[in-house]
Amino acid sequence: MKALIQRVTQASVTIEGQKTADIRRGLLVLVGFEDSDTQEDIAWLAAKIINLRIFADENGVMNVSLKDINGDMIIVSQFTLHALTKKGNRPSYIKAAKPETAIPLYERFIAQAEAELGKKVQTGQFGADMKVALLNDGPVTIIIDTKNKE
Repeated sequence: MKALIQRVTQASVTIEGQKTADIRRGLLVLVGFEDSDTQEDIAWLAAKIINLRIFADENGVMNVSLKDINGDMIIVSQFTLHALTKKGNRPSYIKAAKPETAIPLYERFIAQAEAELGKKVQTGQFGADMKVALLNDGPVTIIIDTKNKE
């Protein structure tokens, strides 16, 4: 699994002109899945993201997590995180899981994130043409790959 985490002061997802997700202070998480991803990857990544100390404490130091600030989260499925760009100019998405594998992984990741955070998270819609808007705070943008847990 790969995730691109963005600390935001606001973020939203719009599908066919309808806003389906809308948060203020929190995280926008784009997540992509591979066929080899497991429940262990899901649990590790959800815990890692929710407990990342990337929000400012009372001294202005990034030392507080999403959970600590009771922040909100939007999770959006993003197969293009697995783009291979080494050859040519057209990315290959051969490493990205097909929908029959990715959808259950996406749903389990959402459920795991909700369990870790202790509240509902908002989402995009798998496979939809989404318009994702955000105001990146910092900017703080972090990439995590479960295949590289170092």
